[in-house]
Amino acid sequence: MKKLKGAARREWILTYLKEQDSPITGADLAKLTNVSRQVIVSDITLLKAINHPILSTSQGYILLPNQEESNFIKRKIACNHKSEDTKDELLTLVDAGVTVESVTVEHPVYGEITSSIMVSNRHDVENFLKKVQETEASFLLELTAGLHIHLLSAPNEEILQRGIEAIRKKGYVFEG
Repeated sequence: MKKLKGAARREWILTYLKEQDSPITGADLAKLTNVSRQVIVSDITLLKAINHPILSTSQGYILLPNQEESNFIKRKIACNHKSEDTKDELLTLVDAGVTVESVTVEHPVYGEITSSIMVSNRHDVENFLKKVQETEASFLLELTAGLHIHLLSAPNEEILQRGIEAIRKKGYVFEG
């Protein structure tokens, strides 16, 4: 592809993201559009600024469906466990058919910190955990002695409840 300029490139990025069913990295978008990754980061920032629902995840960029088009049920759930239980928690949820969209912690200095996770299946979970390990990053729950909130989504209430009940049985749901 020849090098696209500004607005045309951003339109192409939106169209391309709409067609994807998995995240695409900034580096891959840069190769496809024949520009630097930093140009892509700037483009994504501009697209977000004009209210395009692009989510930056550890696996890459995702264009979220319009809320009107999405029939997914969403719920926040408070959880509490050790870092070494994170893999089991995430796998339990995705195996039940639940997507873990984000994690939030309440930091004593910075206030609420939220990070996108967007894992829907075992492959997503493995990629997320691999990236954490490769970068030697810490899980956000380490800032709050294990206490965190997940935003979960599922195609229906039954699937969402099944996932929540599965992690409750394992002792991961914070009962206060």
